[in-house]
Amino acid sequence: MEPLRKHFENGDRFPFRLVYQDTKSPQHELPDHLHDGFELIYVYAGKGVLFVNHAFYDMCPGDLFLIPGNTIHRAFPDTITPVTSTAIFFGRSLIRPTDLGEAYSPLRCFDYAKKRRRYKLETAGPDREAIVRLIEAMQEELLGRQTGYRHSIMLRLHDLLLTLNRMSVSDAGENGGDAGLEPTWMRETLAFIDENVAAPELKLSGLSRRASITPSHFSRVFKQLTGMTVTDYVAAKRIMAAKELLTLTDENISSICGRCGFESESYFYKTFKSLTGMTPSVYKRRQHADNPRQGK
Repeated sequence: MEPLRKHFENGDRFPFRLVYQDTKSPQHELPDHLHDGFELIYVYAGKGVLFVNHAFYDMCPGDLFLIPGNTIHRAFPDTITPVTSTAIFFGRSLIRPTDLGEAYSPLRCFDYAKKRRRYKLETAGPDREAIVRLIEAMQEELLGRQTGYRHSIMLRLHDLLLTLNRMSVSDAGENGGDAGLEPTWMRETLAFIDENVAAPELKLSGLSRRASITPSHFSRVFKQLTGMTVTDYVAAKRIMAAKELLTLTDENISSICGRCGFESESYFYKTFKSLTGMTPSVYKRRQHADNPRQGK
């Protein structure tokens, strides 16, 4: 499996990328991917389906998706009217915390999305106009590159996140995903994997038996809906869990390997490097160097 690893260069002082009003056909859509940075996707036109974490969402004009770091996601554009969207990628270092005597974090909307397991915001009216205007302003700054353009982009990104934070607080939606986009057994299977990532029965035979579906049908539908095989999906989920433990704890790598369901350290190392581009030890060292208070 080779998911796309979007990442910023080590030491990048401006971890920001913008892909403006891009239209992708199903043949040229990106493979499934996960990355440590944050991603925003705003849809202008067309339709499709976006798979995020373990839920499926309709992609419609005016929809905005918040994708936290370390989250599996993949878009499936419609073959007739593919989605035209803007994608914004940025690193945590671009959103530096400032103590202004107010309990507010610019990244709170991503925390809400992850906690509620709902990664889609439906925009309308003034909110939609503000979002489109801010994205256009960032694109103009990138093209013009006048003095202070990076600072200007950072300010507009903060403004965009403020708009999304206020929308997230008022959004009453608690359901993960859009109903009817996948069969019930598929939704239950993805939830089961998410909640039992280290379980030994997370294989095609065990999961298909649990869902009372033939292995061949299970495999075909799973790949069609997620873009990944069962084996690749489970491996990616286990690596995501390992990344969190490497970042937030001081557990040794052998212990993390077992806790995440890997049968051997050699396979853990091989899979981890395939998905992240580095070994677990290097990843752990970098994360603790960037966040010295984590793992304490």
